[in-house]
Amino acid sequence: MRQAAPVRLSFSFVALASALLLVPAASAASPNSFRLPSGNIGCIYSDASVTGRASLRCDVRFGLKPVPRARCEQDWTGIVFPTASKPKPECAGDTAIDSRARVIPYGGRWTRGGYTCLSQRIGLRCTRRNGHGLFLSRSSWRVY
Repeated sequence: MRQAAPVRLSFSFVALASALLLVPAASAASPNSFRLPSGNIGCIYSDASVTGRASLRCDVRFGLKPVPRARCEQDWTGIVFPTASKPKPECAGDTAIDSRARVIPYGGRWTRGGYTCLSQRIGLRCTRRNGHGLFLSRSSWRVY
């Protein structure tokens, strides 16, 4: 009896196909995210279609200082700024800092969804038309 010849695929084809299956597609940072030149502060804007209410979340790399008095099971990462209310400290296990996000140079502004943020060497200042705002830096933070 005659045996069928085995089917052979070239090694390079198999290696290429395997690599394509294992490597995720490169993804760009969200156009709704930005960071300061130091890389220590980053923000992401979520519009109402994502979360039900628009908000801006800004984090500082090593957490809020001074640490808020409230209890937090994870880390005090930064500040969340809802559209209709005063900003407040954020207790989270993730971060809004994205190393691929667009850098807003010192003196530059970012504006979206009624928020305006000013990048400064001393930190980040964000406000809304309703008078609420935040200031965030490595060594201090303030909401108003």
